[in-house]
This record gives sequence, C-alpha cells and structure tokens, in this order.
Amino acid sequence: MGNRFICMNKKDIRESRKNGIGSRSARMERSKRRSLLEEELLHRQALSLAIQQHQQSLSQRFDGSISKRIGSTSSRRRSDLPQQLPNSKQVPEFLENIKTKKIVLIHGEGFGAWCWYKTIALLEETGLVPTALDLTGSGIDLTNTNNVTTLVDYSKPLIDYLENLPEDEKVILVGHSAGGACVSYALEQFPTKIAKAVFLCATMISDGQRPFDVFAEELGSAELFTQESKFLTYGNGKDKPATGIMFEKEQMHGLYFNQSPTKDVALAMVSMRPIPLGPMMDKLSLTPEKYGTSRRFYIQTLDDHALSPDVQEKLVRVNPPEGVFKIKGSDHSPFFSKPQSLHKILVEIAQIP
Repeated sequence: MGNRFICMNKKDIRESRKNGIGSRSARMERSKRRSLLEEELLHRQALSLAIQQHQQSLSQRFDGSISKRIGSTSSRRRSDLPQQLPNSKQVPEFLENIKTKKIVLIHGEGFGAWCWYKTIALLEETGLVPTALDLTGSGIDLTNTNNVTTLVDYSKPLIDYLENLPEDEKVILVGHSAGGACVSYALEQFPTKIAKAVFLCATMISDGQRPFDVFAEELGSAELFTQESKFLTYGNGKDKPATGIMFEKEQMHGLYFNQSPTKDVALAMVSMRPIPLGPMMDKLSLTPEKYGTSRRFYIQTLDDHALSPDVQEKLVRVNPPEGVFKIKGSDHSPFFSKPQSLHKILVEIAQIP
C-alpha cells in the first residue's frame, strides 16, 4: 500500500495524469512558492533600502520619498526581483489602453510613503509611473507633527506636486484612509490636473465635513474624543490643546493590521508617527463646480476594523462615486494584506476610458 505510486502501471499513470491527480497540487505548490518568493523579495528590498535611508543625513530632504526610491527602476531591483510578474505578457496591451500613466499615492494618518512599497513595485512592473509622497510631518518629512494644524498644511506636499505638474499632464490620485481628505482638497484646487481620484478605504467626505467625522463610529464623536481620549498627545504642554493622536501598538494592530503579514506590521510599528490632530478636525469646503466635476472611484475593504464596511458603504451611498470596487479579506491596510488584489483594481481603474 505504501508503495502504491511506485507500483502503478503505465495505464494507471496515464489515467492519473488525465484526471489531474498530483499535477494540480504540484501547480498549486509551485504557485504558492512563487508568491512567497516574490513577497520575500519585496520585503528584503524595502528593508534594505530603509536601512540605507536611515544611514544618510536626516538634514537632507529627498525629492520624493522612501517608497519612490523603493519603487524606482534601479539595477538593484532588476537583479533582485523576478524579471516578470504573472500576466506581464499583457503589459503592452495595458499601456495602450491607459491614457494617464502617472499614479500619485497618498498615505493615510500616521503612515508615510513607505507603506506603498509593494504597490509601487507592482505598478512599475506593469509599466505605470507611480510616485508616493510624504504628507507634512509624515514619513521622512522633517516637520514637527505638533506644528501641523490644518488640512492645508498637511496637504502641502501634494499641492506643491500638482502645482509643478506641467499643464498638459494629468495624474491619477490614490488616497488611503484620512489621505482621502487630502485628495478631496486637491480635487477642489486642481480639478483639471487630476484624471481620476481613487479613495482606498478612505475619508471621502462631503462638503462641510471633517475627516474625523468618518471615524466617529469607531472612535466616538470629535468633541468626546478630544476631551476624553487617552490616545491624545500634547506637544505644546498638557495645559494647551492636544496636538496629535498616537495609538498604542495593540490598538494599531487591531484597527489597521488585523490581516496584514507579520513583517509588514513590524515595519509599520517602527515607522508610524503621531497623527496631526488639526487636519483631522478641519472642515472641508467642496464645490460642485470643481470637486463635483471629478471622476471618483472607491475601493472598499471588507475586513476593516478602522473603517467598517458599513461605514464605507454609507460613504459611497451619500457621496456616490463613478465606480465601487471591493477587496475581500482585506484589513485597513490593503497595500500590506492584499497587495495583488489592490494592484489589479488600480490597473483596472487606470484602464477605464
């Protein structure tokens, strides 16, 4: 019995191959090994470049971000990563169908451009041109978080980028979480420079709303939170108003990373910075003539503990976008927990005429 496969005759072998016995599981195993290899290479690349980044002088301000450098087409990455990702044979067709190839990635509260490292690598392999920005007081931006008091201050790197964009060029903006408010603000300021706006489990707020209002279901009302929350930080002294929010590791893990790989969670825990409170409490003024003319898309994450699926559903119901996409099994950080699914949706949105 134990030597059954050794003793099979030729007819049995032909039958087993015909029925796919063994070959199917082998294919699945090879696919799993390939995915693990790609994942490991992405992690290794991000961490090695992060180490290089920290070794440089912090007084030097980079043009771009750590994620932009991670995603850049360097000889190092070309030698480390597989030459082609699955479906890369379709790249020429993708590029023909995509009018706007520049994709600007805007992180959410507490995060930095570093969180997009997987997304940037995948988009570049597809032939697109991604750029990740650090918002003010985030990532490697040297601004003291306590001094970031308005959404205008917080969004300045994005606004500067769009101001310097040539008049004949457009970009696709992708905003994660509270970064969605920055995207909305940019749509109001530069509606003609933004081809499409993608809200990734984001604060796609309406006129007169605050980014914090979207999180009220999880964190309570803004008024109660600012009076009672133990997660507030007081950069200007306890006798002055709170300046930021900083969750403990346990809360961060539960809210943002309940489905994310351990390595990505570890990276986030040493990279996240306090959330500036002022921008979260700033009411946004949006007009039908500018923001209202934009092409908006929303990506829902269905295992999200920070912005529940019900809240996300309400956002798209109250403020309907052009299209809605859903990622099953994703927490509030789909760039970690479901990078391939996120990538496919971004490419699909980019291809929409």
